[in-house]
Amino acid sequence: MLSAILTGLVLGGTYALVAMGLTLQYGVARIMNLAYGDIIIAASFGALVLFTGLGINPLLAMVVILPASFALNWVIYAVMLQPLARRSKDRGRLEGDSILATFGLLFLIQGIALVIFGAGFQNYSFLAGPVTILGTTMQLNRVLAFALALALGLGLYLLLNRTRFGTVIRAVAANPASAPLVGINVDAVARFAFALGGALAAAGGVVVSMYLTFSATMGVVFTMKALIVVIMGGVGNLLGALVAGLLLGLVETMVASFIDPGLTLAATYLLFLAVLVIRPQGLFGKAAR
Repeated sequence: MLSAILTGLVLGGTYALVAMGLTLQYGVARIMNLAYGDIIIAASFGALVLFTGLGINPLLAMVVILPASFALNWVIYAVMLQPLARRSKDRGRLEGDSILATFGLLFLIQGIALVIFGAGFQNYSFLAGPVTILGTTMQLNRVLAFALALALGLGLYLLLNRTRFGTVIRAVAANPASAPLVGINVDAVARFAFALGGALAAAGGVVVSMYLTFSATMGVVFTMKALIVVIMGGVGNLLGALVAGLLLGLVETMVASFIDPGLTLAATYLLFLAVLVIRPQGLFGKAAR
């Protein structure tokens, strides 16, 4: 039982980290990014190439991959999504347009990955040695993945809640129509939030690559998991994303360990539906008035 709980926390920490980036993109920029999971997979392949080809360990690879993902997502928003945001008269229109635009982007990124890496599963061995925690043996890379997820999540929380720029981001997320009245450039803030969300997606991709196998076609899986965590936790709520991610990881691990591994996906969606029925605004979201 203890082993299953620790494994579930590691998986849940990864889910939470992955979902935090989508929380920013959707909660601040109002972009429903269907290509989000493919950014994660692209970062996983980047870590794989740097580790196997150049001998750069994933921790150092983040110094390259995260800024590169930030810049890429900045360009994607400025070139493709910002024109959609400016022409959309309401949030519903923007969400619909962004779904269509990022759906095409999904296939572009996935196609490039398939051409370069093929459709097979990939992985590499990094800090795979055993470590004992509370009498339970785990792989060191899984423990490191959990620690990184917590550290990055804490860093994002401090940025949003303890800095002036974080206050600006939260103001845009709360009321984008009123933010310009106090001198906030909504377009610039949305672009930054989207790019920062892309960097967090890349961080999740590097973390995933350290202890899971992955392939060029797995992006949609991570997109769906991140979306489930965001909605369960409450759109735009970082604490909600953290709790929902940990809860999802624990449920999946418990079902796989004590019932049947084939039922993990069913358990995920049953949990998701239960939250939607009992608390439609999410675990930490506020009900609409």
